[in-house]
Amino acid sequence: MVLRSAVRLLFPKLSNTKQFCSQKRLFSLVQENKDRLYYIAGSIGAGVTLLIFSDKLQKFGTRRDIGLVHANQHSKNNKDEDIQMSQLTQRERRFIKFASVEYDGQLYMTPQDFLDSVTETDPRPRLKRKVLTKKELYSLYDSTPPRRKGTTDLFRSLHDKGIISYTEYLFLLSVLTKPQSGFRIAFNMFDTDGNQRVDKKEFLVVLHLLVKSFFKRTTESIGLYSGVPPPVLEKIFSTVARKGNMLRRKDRSSSDEDADFDTVDTTLLIHLFGKKGNEDLSYDDFYRFMDNLQTEVLELEFTEFSRGMPTISEVDFARILLRYTLVHSSDYEAYIERVHERIPDEKGISFSQFKAFCQFLNNLDDFSIAMRMFTFANRPISQEEFHRAVAICTGHSLDANLVNAVFQIFDEDGDGQLSYKEFIAIMRDRLHRGFKSHLVKTEGWEAFKSCVKTEMKN
Repeated sequence: MVLRSAVRLLFPKLSNTKQFCSQKRLFSLVQENKDRLYYIAGSIGAGVTLLIFSDKLQKFGTRRDIGLVHANQHSKNNKDEDIQMSQLTQRERRFIKFASVEYDGQLYMTPQDFLDSVTETDPRPRLKRKVLTKKELYSLYDSTPPRRKGTTDLFRSLHDKGIISYTEYLFLLSVLTKPQSGFRIAFNMFDTDGNQRVDKKEFLVVLHLLVKSFFKRTTESIGLYSGVPPPVLEKIFSTVARKGNMLRRKDRSSSDEDADFDTVDTTLLIHLFGKKGNEDLSYDDFYRFMDNLQTEVLELEFTEFSRGMPTISEVDFARILLRYTLVHSSDYEAYIERVHERIPDEKGISFSQFKAFCQFLNNLDDFSIAMRMFTFANRPISQEEFHRAVAICTGHSLDANLVNAVFQIFDEDGDGQLSYKEFIAIMRDRLHRGFKSHLVKTEGWEAFKSCVKTEMKN
């Protein structure tokens, strides 16, 4: 019917079939009315499409049910989720990004997740988070070694056989950046009754106090807290004296305390305090755990560049130092090229030398104060002054070839002097692994504007 009407519209003067007897005449008519034919064919195609589409509309209901509104709703949900994520701190975003395990609606890291979070840019590929059952959780407890078997490869040997909570993640990050001289302060912070032993409840007092005092609940879907100032856990070691009285809970009833500690036992708690939670820590135990953790992370970084050899090159040492900083790519290449040119005969840097330098970085604040005493006029410093300042801050000296490598990296004009301000700024980024890099947002419009400004300056 539609085709017949179209022919009549195209050839209105033709009323019978006799006029089509000649094929030549028919071809001529088609050529003369080619544009009309294209128009009619297009109209027919559009009509058929509309018929099919209307049939689908009737089948699925109103146009809201086709997915148009659903797509908009999905987009809105994603936008809300992005806004929610942007309101979290850098540490919270990173924890969510690397946490690969979920139990009872709460996110957890595995020991391997934690190591990846402090040494890698992105987590390992995965389809989704693993949701643990209670049986699987208890099997993880069986895989956790006791404290007396703690080593410098504890986290690597556990791999994915364990869970770490967000609060413990903050604690472990703080351990990585604290000098060994601060271990005693940390121990005293947890030792709330002053008996030179730390039990499970005392340990949890500080972690729960941290949650209640500084954390603000966001959404139950992620089970985390937002609004945590980045320096909170880093500064808590130095403010232990003022917080000592707050940790005393003699006015609390035992039932209140039991309610506070009704929590999931994590790998860290099982390792430090045993499966029954009735073991306690001496200072030596506490010191060993913190030192082992620092050493394990440094070993990971070192072996990545040593490739099985006992030393790394000065160039690789420079790459490690600049790894977590906001140094521009062009400046980064200049640093590396400078080391290539100035140290043609490489002596290599051993792990013990590398560890000693990283322990010095944990004393960076004290070093900064010492350098200000040396350089009232903000003048550059010599290697001799650098050696002396390091010895004052740490009580140990760095090897001469290590200090020489540092100077070759940061001595821009080759005069044998170090601009300590630039050095400290870059090393502070390195120490905190990019978490405190000028407090720059890494996502969204603000990050884009910051990137544009940086490129325009360069």
